[in-house]
Amino acid sequence: MPPAAEAVYAEDETVREEAERHRGDQPRRSALRAPAAAALLTAVLLCLATRLSRTYPFGPVTRNIVDLGQQYLPYHAYWRAFLLGETHGDAFLNWNSGFGSNFLGDIGTYLSSPFDLLVVFFPADRVELALYVVTAAKISAAAAAMALLLLRLRPGPWPVAAVLGTAYALSGWTLNYGATVPMWLDGLVAFPLLCLVGEWARTARRPVLGPLVVALAWISNFYTAYMATLGAAVLLLVRLLTAEETASARQRLAGALCAARSVLIGIGLAAPLVVVVFLATKVADPTPETVFAPAPWTDVLARFLPATASVASPALFIGTPALALALTLPFNRAVAPRVRAGWTAAIVLVTLSLQWEPTHLLWHAGASPNGIPYRQTFVLCGLLLIAAWFSAARGVPRPAALLAGVALLGVLAWAARGSVDIDRWTFPAFGAAALLAGAAVLLALAGARRGHARVQPDRVPRARVLPVLAVLLLVAAQAGEVAVTGMRIEEQQRSKVSWSPRVGPWQEAAADEVARADAWPRHRTDPGEVPGGNDVLLVGGQGADYYSSLTADVTSRTLASLGFGYYAKGRHPVSLDNPVADALFSIGTRLRSKPTEPVRQDALPRATVTATTAPVPPLVTVRPPGRPATHPGDSAFARQERLLGADVYELPAPRRTGRTLTARCPAGSQVWFWAPEYQGEAALAGERPVDFDGKPPSVRAPMQALGTVPGSGAVRIDLAPKGKLRLPREPVGCLVAARLDSAVRQLTATGATRVRAGGHTVTAEVPPGSKGVAVLAAPRISGWRCAAGDADARPARAYEGLVAVPLDGRASSVSCSFRPPGTKLGGAVGAAALLALAVTGLLHRRRVRR
Repeated sequence: MPPAAEAVYAEDETVREEAERHRGDQPRRSALRAPAAAALLTAVLLCLATRLSRTYPFGPVTRNIVDLGQQYLPYHAYWRAFLLGETHGDAFLNWNSGFGSNFLGDIGTYLSSPFDLLVVFFPADRVELALYVVTAAKISAAAAAMALLLLRLRPGPWPVAAVLGTAYALSGWTLNYGATVPMWLDGLVAFPLLCLVGEWARTARRPVLGPLVVALAWISNFYTAYMATLGAAVLLLVRLLTAEETASARQRLAGALCAARSVLIGIGLAAPLVVVVFLATKVADPTPETVFAPAPWTDVLARFLPATASVASPALFIGTPALALALTLPFNRAVAPRVRAGWTAAIVLVTLSLQWEPTHLLWHAGASPNGIPYRQTFVLCGLLLIAAWFSAARGVPRPAALLAGVALLGVLAWAARGSVDIDRWTFPAFGAAALLAGAAVLLALAGARRGHARVQPDRVPRARVLPVLAVLLLVAAQAGEVAVTGMRIEEQQRSKVSWSPRVGPWQEAAADEVARADAWPRHRTDPGEVPGGNDVLLVGGQGADYYSSLTADVTSRTLASLGFGYYAKGRHPVSLDNPVADALFSIGTRLRSKPTEPVRQDALPRATVTATTAPVPPLVTVRPPGRPATHPGDSAFARQERLLGADVYELPAPRRTGRTLTARCPAGSQVWFWAPEYQGEAALAGERPVDFDGKPPSVRAPMQALGTVPGSGAVRIDLAPKGKLRLPREPVGCLVAARLDSAVRQLTATGATRVRAGGHTVTAEVPPGSKGVAVLAAPRISGWRCAAGDADARPARAYEGLVAVPLDGRASSVSCSFRPPGTKLGGAVGAAALLALAVTGLLHRRRVRR
């Protein structure tokens, strides 16, 4: 080795002892510096990327793409209202969505993170800002947690730990996936925290705090916490095999057992929520089975580079400087051979596990997900940054390791050049970051040389300045890439996927009308359709609109059979503007909106909102024994009639000639067209065309009115399909208003005389001597129990998919209550875990006293 290099890397005994004393004090001084710096830098860069893309709240353009606008934003709006006591339901039942849904399951899926409590500090008309702050807080917390973990794994320079913590929090996974799926970000925070739990277990420390951290992670979002737990297990295994503190087999086994104990107790503490969510998924509307197809390796390699976006390949970008440091680890002779070998093997195996179906299923708890197949990628990003830290914690890697790492980085970039994921910004950003990182390395090496040449005191200030400049260049390289990557991902997502406009005057006008017209539980108020979806969560009311991963199969099937439409393969039922459906579900007030201008990405939506009120039966009605003679078909019209108990439609057998349907119906009746798989236009002669958007299996078109039958009684429907024409056997129904009015009067006369609704209960007084079945206008999802009079509550019956209670003529009242399945089992498991935690704490205290 040349003398200059010897001067850089050789340490005499005095310097070594001084460094060890410094490292002993460093964790105390760095415990706040590195996490705080990482969190601050992360927040600044996230806001900068948002500003560069002109996205709200730093620009006029919406960020509500796909489920962020359709699902998570409305849920956080409802969560705020719930926490402030402004909703009709409670923690068990959400009366607003899907005519009554399991809210505790939705809490555990979307809203159980402590960060989500921040929404109460924002006004109702600033829910978008609240969600952005929640998102930024989670990402910043992930950066702080990773910086803390790095210093716990190995002492080193806290500024580098802060930069690497930021690289983890603002990885491609975060910018491409996590930022628009806020609940997944809890897994991003959980991974470094669970790794800390593994470190505590390995060194027999904090046996009580460890399970509490595990419980918090699993309560916040058990789906990504599961992946983070697997990742933490990988880290623990490598540490048990490579760390000096666990040299003996007995120590390794003890550390593994302590970690297993912490995980089991922690999951047990989370069971009251996790069990409810798990059982709710068992009865949720099933999505079509997905077969995993590994991404091309060129695309996988491309995702290590900046400014790449895709849902079909793993988002592995961690920044060129951080990736270069990680690639130097196998060649860094300053790191112990077993550490190099262990981490290199772990990262290679985890990378391969992303592409192999059995391990892909293991990462996703046995079910290949729809949409984004590489949801576990944040774990690999974290492992790469830990590898980078091990290579840089004791100083800049030697030139040979640096050259090898840079060469490997160059090969990676060259191999990825043909990927479809490469953006026009990718290689310019990559090159600029590489140049800045190279300059930072040169400054760090120069500073190290001057630091060791202590003979000339005048060089000491310059020796201190150079490392600071090196860190600043490293920050600039990482920051520039992150800002460009975040900007480009935002822009690409808005141009390629569906989006919802920002919350504005349209939603505010609808919310005002709902508040004015709300008469729950006398009848429901349906807000209709406002832009964004999940309308009732955002503006209020008690409609059918409901979008959740836990949408019950009963809800989806029942509403679809009655002519309601849906999105998301059945997990997003939407409102049906149909008078028969309004009568069936006691929708007395319906809102209709008409936009006053085109809905745009960069403007607040505006519309005129009107409310109409019609007489409807009460929420609880009584049906006579037996079934009335109604049309026996299987169309949505026939099913509506069976549930209503009256024939209200004329159902002609239309004649099809090419793309035209002809039939005859009573003059003055209203023509309804039901074709759930039809995509295109349908127009009644003399009326405007009506759009249908059926795209099986994802989208089911609702039945819609085409117009009024003329005096001749002749019905002619012209179709303009987009693609293959798919029609059911009975696509046309002609609604006779007089028949419906008569049916409504009959159900009102025999229905409940008074209805009271609590948070998750309904009680109704029925006419004396009522026989048959009392029907609550809510889907019969798992968890309903009902009783007639003073009888004991039993699991509710079902009447055409709705909650039902048999009546024998003796009871004058019925009562129903909803309790999410799994609350008792989860509570029992949680109590047992709490007892185990208390025993663990007592044993640990006794051991310490001895």
